Amino acid sequence: MIQLNDLYFEEYISDKQINQSANEVAVKINNDFKDKNPVFLVVLNGAFFFAADIIKRFTGNCELSFIKVASYDGINQSNEITTVMGAEPDLKGREVIIVEDIVDSGNTIEAIIKILKQEQVANYKITTMFYKPKAYSKLFPIDYVGMEIENDFIVGYGLDYKGLGRNLRNVYKLISNKKMKNIVLFGPPGAGKGTQAQMLKNKYNLVHISTGDVFRFNIKNKTELGMLAKSFMDKGDLVPDEVTINMLKNEVEKYPDANGFIFDGFPRTISQAKALDEFLSEKDQKISAMVALEVPEDLLVQRLLNRGKTSGRPDDQDESKIRNRFNEYQTKTAILKDYYQAQNKYYGVNGVGSIEEITQRLSEVFDRF
Repeated sequence: MIQLNDLYFEEYISDKQINQSANEVAVKINNDFKDKNPVFLVVLNGAFFFAADIIKRFTGNCELSFIKVASYDGINQSNEITTVMGAEPDLKGREVIIVEDIVDSGNTIEAIIKILKQEQVANYKITTMFYKPKAYSKLFPIDYVGMEIENDFIVGYGLDYKGLGRNLRNVYKLISNKKMKNIVLFGPPGAGKGTQAQMLKNKYNLVHISTGDVFRFNIKNKTELGMLAKSFMDKGDLVPDEVTINMLKNEVEKYPDANGFIFDGFPRTISQAKALDEFLSEKDQKISAMVALEVPEDLLVQRLLNRGKTSGRPDDQDESKIRNRFNEYQTKTAILKDYYQAQNKYYGVNGVGSIEEITQRLSEVFDRF
């Protein structure tokens, strides 16, 4: 999958398939025009890739001309066809081969044919790499077709979306209903989970939701849920799952246009994981993966003790407390690991190395979705 501007596209047609189709079209044109010195009229900007492939395979004499028309605004085709640059040289009495990148509605072809009739050409043929028969609404025959495709918006091999994608050798089609990327990011204390969440949210344009941050925000701002959570915490009781889940739901609802979420520190229990699945399902979304940073405990204990010398956090200064935190993490993660493994969504990642190395390993997992 690739992103161009604000849209996402998936690979559709390979470079090998394109080359084979272009060669087949070139063979047919050679058979029909090798002794006629035709003018290849290339429709800019998109057809220059296809034109280059068939013209360099043409064995007879030929000339080259260009015409530029405007028909697309983003992914929407306009019925208003504007000629931006006319054809040169003089086409009167010439055999003309119109070279298009793609034929869908046929509006562009119709506009060009009107120009050719005004120019009094001797004859014309139409060739295109891609043809959408379900979208074509004209009566003009398309004489040479590289391949017929469905009525999808595509980029690559000269075709663009808002200026991007023309240089792609493979062809990609628009993903009409892109699913959000929702990652549950886990890691033991000191694994650098927070640092990695910041790196990944920026790289993939995701929203980072930290349970700790959400709790602190709600308590500080004295929201209804924050005060309810604080009432349990003040008594030394665990905050019920329902309260935590509702806080997370409210946070997700703040970002209706999000590309996806990194859930940091949530879920912590099976009931929370199931509640998150149900909530996302209502929005036609799902968890893409649970990604856990895996780091040896002894290495992390030393790292946290070193951190405690400057952080001032009492829970980073007592080895027994640190190991208790690890024990709690391992117990909870093991349960959730089984839950997500049953869905083929658990990914363990080596969390030892530089920040950049770990980000790269995590990115290799993220890129699968």
